[in-house]
Amino acid sequence: MKICIVNGQNHKGSTYHIGRMLADKIGGEITEFFLPRDFGEFCCGCTNCFMKSEEKCPHYEKLSPITKAVDEADLIILTSPVYVYHCTGSMKAWLDHYGWRWLIHRPEGKMFSKQAVVISTAAGAGMSFTNKDMADSLFFWGIPKIYKIGIAVSATSWNEIKPSKMRVIEKKTDKIAKKICGSTVKPRVSLKGWGFFTAMHFANKKGWNPADSEYWKAKGWTEKKRPWR
Repeated sequence: MKICIVNGQNHKGSTYHIGRMLADKIGGEITEFFLPRDFGEFCCGCTNCFMKSEEKCPHYEKLSPITKAVDEADLIILTSPVYVYHCTGSMKAWLDHYGWRWLIHRPEGKMFSKQAVVISTAAGAGMSFTNKDMADSLFFWGIPKIYKIGIAVSATSWNEIKPSKMRVIEKKTDKIAKKICGSTVKPRVSLKGWGFFTAMHFANKKGWNPADSEYWKAKGWTEKKRPWR
Protein backbone atom coordinates (compact mmCIF):
# COMPACT_ATOMS: atom_id res chain seq x y z
CA MET A 1 0.00 0.00 0.00
CA LYS A 2 1.21 3.50 -0.83
CA ILE A 3 0.67 6.03 1.93
CA CYS A 4 1.04 9.81 1.66
CA ILE A 5 1.25 11.77 4.92
CA VAL A 6 0.91 15.54 4.89
CA ASN A 7 1.73 17.12 8.24
CA GLY A 8 0.33 20.54 9.05
CA GLN A 9 3.47 21.74 10.80
CA ASN A 10 7.22 21.28 10.59
CA HIS A 11 8.10 19.84 13.98
CA LYS A 12 7.50 16.24 15.02
CA GLY A 13 5.03 16.61 17.87
CA SER A 14 2.21 14.43 19.14
CA THR A 15 0.11 14.73 15.99
CA TYR A 16 3.02 13.73 13.77
CA HIS A 17 3.84 10.72 15.93
CA ILE A 18 0.26 9.44 15.87
CA GLY A 19 0.13 9.77 12.09
CA ARG A 20 3.39 7.93 11.72
CA MET A 21 2.31 5.26 14.21
CA LEU A 22 -0.81 4.58 12.15
CA ALA A 23 1.13 4.45 8.88
CA ASP A 24 3.69 2.04 10.34
CA LYS A 25 0.92 -0.25 11.61
CA ILE A 26 -0.68 -0.33 8.16
CA GLY A 27 2.65 -0.82 6.41
CA GLY A 28 3.73 -0.04 2.89
CA GLU A 29 5.57 2.70 1.05
CA ILE A 30 5.34 5.98 2.98
CA THR A 31 5.86 9.41 1.45
CA GLU A 32 5.82 12.29 3.90
CA PHE A 33 5.57 16.07 3.69
CA PHE A 34 5.79 18.85 6.27
CA LEU A 35 4.06 22.22 5.95
CA PRO A 36 5.21 24.91 5.48
CA ARG A 37 8.67 23.39 4.89
CA ASP A 38 7.60 21.54 1.74
CA PHE A 39 4.94 24.02 0.64
CA GLY A 40 4.34 27.39 2.23
CA GLU A 41 2.56 29.53 -0.32
CA PHE A 42 -0.76 31.30 0.20
CA CYS A 43 -3.45 31.26 -2.47
CA CYS A 44 -3.51 34.71 -4.08
CA GLY A 45 -7.11 34.46 -5.30
CA CYS A 46 -6.31 34.90 -8.99
CA THR A 47 -9.03 32.33 -9.97
CA ASN A 48 -6.82 31.00 -12.79
CA CYS A 49 -7.20 27.44 -11.49
CA PHE A 50 -10.99 27.68 -11.69
CA MET A 51 -11.44 29.58 -14.91
CA LYS A 52 -8.43 28.44 -16.97
CA SER A 53 -6.32 25.57 -15.66
CA GLU A 54 -4.63 24.48 -12.43
CA GLU A 55 -1.37 24.78 -14.35
CA LYS A 56 -1.94 28.54 -14.45
CA CYS A 57 -1.64 28.75 -10.65
CA PRO A 58 1.54 30.72 -9.84
CA HIS A 59 2.46 27.99 -7.32
CA TYR A 60 1.70 25.01 -9.56
CA GLU A 61 5.30 23.80 -9.86
CA LYS A 62 5.95 24.04 -6.11
CA LEU A 63 2.73 22.16 -5.42
CA SER A 64 3.33 19.41 -7.98
CA PRO A 65 5.47 17.01 -5.83
CA ILE A 66 2.76 16.79 -3.17
CA THR A 67 -0.02 16.52 -5.76
CA LYS A 68 1.82 13.66 -7.45
CA ALA A 69 2.27 11.81 -4.15
CA VAL A 70 -1.38 12.31 -3.20
CA ASP A 71 -2.52 10.99 -6.59
CA GLU A 72 -0.31 7.91 -6.39
CA ALA A 73 -1.26 7.03 -2.80
CA ASP A 74 -3.81 4.42 -1.80
CA LEU A 75 -4.18 6.09 1.59
CA ILE A 76 -3.86 9.78 2.46
CA ILE A 77 -3.16 10.84 6.05
CA LEU A 78 -3.48 14.50 7.02
CA THR A 79 -2.30 15.61 10.45
CA SER A 80 -2.70 18.92 12.23
CA PRO A 81 -2.51 20.00 15.85
CA VAL A 82 -5.35 22.21 16.99
CA TYR A 83 -4.63 25.90 16.42
CA VAL A 84 -7.38 28.05 17.97
CA TYR A 85 -9.96 25.29 17.33
CA HIS A 86 -8.96 24.80 13.69
CA CYS A 87 -6.19 23.31 11.57
CA THR A 88 -2.88 25.09 11.20
CA GLY A 89 -2.59 28.00 8.79
CA SER A 90 -0.07 25.97 6.78
CA MET A 91 -2.53 23.10 6.31
CA LYS A 92 -5.32 25.50 5.37
CA ALA A 93 -3.08 27.35 2.89
CA TRP A 94 -2.13 24.04 1.25
CA LEU A 95 -5.74 22.84 1.03
CA ASP A 96 -6.79 26.21 -0.43
CA HIS A 97 -4.71 25.41 -3.50
CA TYR A 98 -6.98 22.50 -4.41
CA GLY A 99 -10.26 24.37 -4.76
CA TRP A 100 -10.21 23.55 -8.48
CA ARG A 101 -10.16 19.86 -7.56
CA TRP A 102 -13.43 19.90 -5.64
CA LEU A 103 -16.45 17.96 -6.91
CA ILE A 104 -18.02 21.17 -8.14
CA HIS A 105 -15.07 21.80 -10.45
CA ARG A 106 -12.57 19.20 -11.73
CA PRO A 107 -12.16 16.28 -9.31
CA GLU A 108 -9.40 13.76 -9.93
CA GLY A 109 -10.99 10.40 -10.76
CA LYS A 110 -8.40 8.47 -8.71
CA MET A 111 -9.76 10.01 -5.51
CA PHE A 112 -13.01 8.04 -5.71
CA SER A 113 -11.24 4.78 -4.81
CA LYS A 114 -9.00 6.07 -2.01
CA GLN A 115 -9.22 6.07 1.75
CA ALA A 116 -8.05 8.84 4.07
CA VAL A 117 -7.44 9.57 7.73
CA VAL A 118 -7.42 12.96 9.42
CA ILE A 119 -5.62 13.26 12.75
CA SER A 120 -5.59 16.08 15.26
CA THR A 121 -4.42 16.53 18.82
CA ALA A 122 -4.67 19.21 21.47
CA ALA A 123 -3.80 19.55 25.11
CA GLY A 124 -7.51 20.04 25.71
CA ALA A 125 -10.15 20.46 23.01
CA GLY A 126 -10.95 21.47 19.43
CA MET A 127 -10.09 18.24 17.60
CA SER A 128 -13.51 17.84 15.98
CA PHE A 129 -13.27 21.29 14.38
CA THR A 130 -9.72 20.68 13.18
CA ASN A 131 -10.58 17.29 11.72
CA LYS A 132 -13.59 18.79 9.97
CA ASP A 133 -11.36 21.41 8.31
CA MET A 134 -9.31 18.64 6.71
CA ALA A 135 -12.09 16.11 6.13
CA ASP A 136 -14.23 18.66 4.27
CA SER A 137 -11.59 19.06 1.58
CA LEU A 138 -11.02 15.30 1.32
CA PHE A 139 -14.75 14.70 0.89
CA PHE A 140 -15.03 17.34 -1.81
CA TRP A 141 -12.02 15.81 -3.57
CA GLY A 142 -14.25 12.74 -3.93
CA ILE A 143 -12.66 10.43 -1.33
CA PRO A 144 -15.45 8.08 -0.16
CA LYS A 145 -14.00 6.79 3.12
CA ILE A 146 -12.48 9.17 5.67
CA TYR A 147 -11.52 8.12 9.20
CA LYS A 148 -10.99 10.62 12.01
CA ILE A 149 -8.71 10.47 15.03
CA GLY A 150 -8.96 13.29 17.55
CA ILE A 151 -7.12 12.96 20.85
CA ALA A 152 -6.78 15.32 23.80
CA VAL A 153 -3.26 14.34 24.82
CA SER A 154 -3.23 16.50 27.98
CA ALA A 155 0.39 17.40 27.23
CA THR A 156 2.44 19.81 25.15
CA SER A 157 4.91 17.26 23.83
CA TRP A 158 4.97 13.59 22.84
CA ASN A 159 7.31 12.67 25.69
CA GLU A 160 4.93 14.13 28.29
CA ILE A 161 1.94 11.97 27.36
CA LYS A 162 0.87 9.71 30.22
CA PRO A 163 0.91 5.91 29.80
CA SER A 164 -2.88 5.75 30.15
CA LYS A 165 -3.28 8.18 27.26
CA MET A 166 -0.74 6.28 25.18
CA ARG A 167 -2.88 3.17 25.59
CA VAL A 168 -5.82 5.10 24.18
CA ILE A 169 -3.71 6.20 21.21
CA GLU A 170 -2.52 2.65 20.58
CA LYS A 171 -6.08 1.33 20.73
CA LYS A 172 -7.46 3.93 18.32
CA THR A 173 -4.67 3.51 15.78
CA ASP A 174 -4.94 -0.29 16.04
CA LYS A 175 -8.65 -0.12 15.31
CA ILE A 176 -8.33 2.06 12.23
CA ALA A 177 -5.27 0.21 10.91
CA LYS A 178 -7.23 -3.04 11.17
CA LYS A 179 -10.17 -1.56 9.25
CA ILE A 180 -7.94 -0.21 6.49
CA CYS A 181 -5.83 -3.36 6.16
CA GLY A 182 -8.85 -5.63 6.39
CA SER A 183 -10.75 -3.92 3.61
CA THR A 184 -10.73 -6.04 0.44
CA VAL A 185 -13.37 -4.01 -1.39
CA LYS A 186 -12.90 -0.51 -2.74
CA PRO A 187 -14.87 2.03 -0.68
CA ARG A 188 -18.15 3.02 -2.28
CA VAL A 189 -19.17 6.59 -3.00
CA SER A 190 -21.45 7.98 -0.29
CA LEU A 191 -24.98 9.17 -0.95
CA LYS A 192 -23.86 12.74 -0.29
CA GLY A 193 -20.93 12.36 -2.69
CA TRP A 194 -23.18 10.83 -5.32
CA GLY A 195 -25.60 13.74 -4.92
CA PHE A 196 -22.92 16.39 -5.46
CA PHE A 197 -21.50 14.49 -8.43
CA THR A 198 -24.93 14.10 -10.02
CA ALA A 199 -25.70 17.80 -9.60
CA MET A 200 -22.45 18.72 -11.35
CA HIS A 201 -23.09 16.09 -14.01
CA PHE A 202 -26.16 18.06 -15.10
CA ALA A 203 -24.48 21.46 -14.61
CA ASN A 204 -21.56 20.52 -16.81
CA LYS A 205 -23.79 18.85 -19.37
CA LYS A 206 -25.49 22.20 -19.85
CA GLY A 207 -22.20 24.05 -19.57
CA TRP A 208 -21.49 26.63 -16.88
CA ASN A 209 -17.71 27.04 -16.59
CA PRO A 210 -15.91 26.17 -19.86
CA ALA A 211 -12.80 24.77 -18.13
CA ASP A 212 -14.91 22.49 -15.93
CA SER A 213 -17.38 21.44 -18.63
CA GLU A 214 -14.62 20.51 -21.07
CA TYR A 215 -12.96 18.43 -18.35
CA TRP A 216 -16.15 16.56 -17.45
CA LYS A 217 -16.99 15.89 -21.09
CA ALA A 218 -13.48 14.60 -21.78
CA LYS A 219 -13.84 12.21 -18.83
CA GLY A 220 -17.21 11.01 -20.08
CA TRP A 221 -18.85 12.10 -16.83
CA THR A 222 -21.52 14.17 -18.56
CA GLU A 223 -22.76 10.90 -20.05
CA LYS A 224 -22.93 7.50 -18.31
CA LYS A 225 -19.31 7.03 -17.27
CA ARG A 226 -18.49 7.45 -13.57
CA PRO A 227 -15.09 7.59 -11.83
CA TRP A 228 -16.05 4.92 -9.27
CA ARG A 229 -16.84 2.18 -11.77
